[in-house]
Amino acid sequence: MTSFRPAPAWLADAVFYQIYPQSFADSNGDGIGDLQGITERLDHLAWLGVNTVWLNPCFVSPFRDAGYDVADYLTVAPRYGSADDLAALVDEAGRRGIRILLDLVAGHTSDAHPWFRASADDPDDHRYIWAPEGRPEGFIPSPGTRPGSYLPNFFDSQPALNFGYARENPAEPWRQPVDAEGPRANRAALREIMDHWLRFGISGFRVDMAASLVKDDPDKTETAAIWTELRHWLDRAHPEAVLLSEWGDPEVSVPAGFHTDFFLHFGGPTNGLPLRSLWSNGEGTVNAAWDPLDCFFDPSGRGSARPFVEAYDKATTALAGSGFVSLPTANHDFSRLNCGPRTAEQLPAAFAFQLTWPTLPAIYYGDEIGMRYVAGLPDKEGSVLGPRYNRAGSRTPMQWDEGPNAGFSTAPEDRLYLPPDPSPDRPTVAAQRADEASLLHLVRRLIALRRTTPEFGPRGAVEVLHTGYPFVYVRGDRFLVVVNPRRSEASYGYSATGRALEVSGVESAGGTITARGFGYGIFELGG
Repeated sequence: MTSFRPAPAWLADAVFYQIYPQSFADSNGDGIGDLQGITERLDHLAWLGVNTVWLNPCFVSPFRDAGYDVADYLTVAPRYGSADDLAALVDEAGRRGIRILLDLVAGHTSDAHPWFRASADDPDDHRYIWAPEGRPEGFIPSPGTRPGSYLPNFFDSQPALNFGYARENPAEPWRQPVDAEGPRANRAALREIMDHWLRFGISGFRVDMAASLVKDDPDKTETAAIWTELRHWLDRAHPEAVLLSEWGDPEVSVPAGFHTDFFLHFGGPTNGLPLRSLWSNGEGTVNAAWDPLDCFFDPSGRGSARPFVEAYDKATTALAGSGFVSLPTANHDFSRLNCGPRTAEQLPAAFAFQLTWPTLPAIYYGDEIGMRYVAGLPDKEGSVLGPRYNRAGSRTPMQWDEGPNAGFSTAPEDRLYLPPDPSPDRPTVAAQRADEASLLHLVRRLIALRRTTPEFGPRGAVEVLHTGYPFVYVRGDRFLVVVNPRRSEASYGYSATGRALEVSGVESAGGTITARGFGYGIFELGG
């Protein structure tokens, strides 16, 4: 494993909170969330206890992929505000002990980026991947005077930046090696972009499609080498900054140089099985290529925590303390926890697990109050990826209060970025703040417990006693956690006495732990 500077000490205590900026809070009434709106709502995050915020891309873009088609890496998109607004957000967040991470789209730009417009008219420009003649499979015809076609990285409007190919192919002479001029220029550009924003005051980046840089790189060896180079630079130039990867394979990404990787709904040899085996209930965002499975957090009780536990054990053994794995509740590409048949009563057990397991927790905005995945929305800025895969359902406006548009915006509803959840009983921050028995208060207490109890952090030991129903494990030889995500009662033979820290529907008597449906319990052993 390559030797890197140890991760900044603050990262081990991170509780991530992901904000989709266009849907969080609209300060100027135009129907789209903005940076000032986030700043105005920082007290909610500080009260909740999260300490690290990741913003989806907020840069200039034509928004054909909701900002992941970047047209200027160094300028804030006007719909979100200005550089001064971002500076104010970073400053005000810092006053509350909250760090800000930006989203770095490393593998492609928008076709509206000046780099691509220049490249489309200059056959000697190799910042992107061009086939000078014809149209190989997957390539898009040149929009400029340059003959041939270019390779996209996701949508057609997102041309792949050229980081070279890992292997030569005589049938494709246009393939360039990773040390060619174009790839070298792009690696330098990544450093310049990162340096610009880190000097601005942010604390690091979540990197989009981090595994996509070098093409025909089956083992990701050359892609990993790029991130290793960048990590060594980061360790020297910005030692307190962090890199989080959208890779979904911590055993590869963390040794390559990332401080943290997420378990995702894709990635790795099992195509995202660890995360999907927990949350994916066949509703919301569904990829037709996924193998059907019974997830663990489902009232039917047909799933198992074993796939997740085995993947976690394998990853952490490979990492050997060199970095972290993060477990999200959801994200902008994947269904919320409250989706399809999963209802609000099932969410406390999910958070009791997520916030006591030794992964770094990542809470997707609104999940702390149990916002729903909203089905049946129209395509919005490239949200639809398949017949059953509409990401818009996870991108609806944050629900702050009972006012118009759930307190998200004063704009007329027809001008909103997306419509709010139409349900008359939609949860709100205001209502749950007023109810100490609410999910929001539970999440706050669990975050506080995690942050004040080292055993619950990523360095604390975990001993799994049972991967069925109920899921039972011990943290740091001191704390027993019991989680029953199914509808029916479940029991496990275990004899111990302990002080209840957070309990709902779990009892221990006569050498047996009994958990009612959707019950959970956190106990201090011997207390």
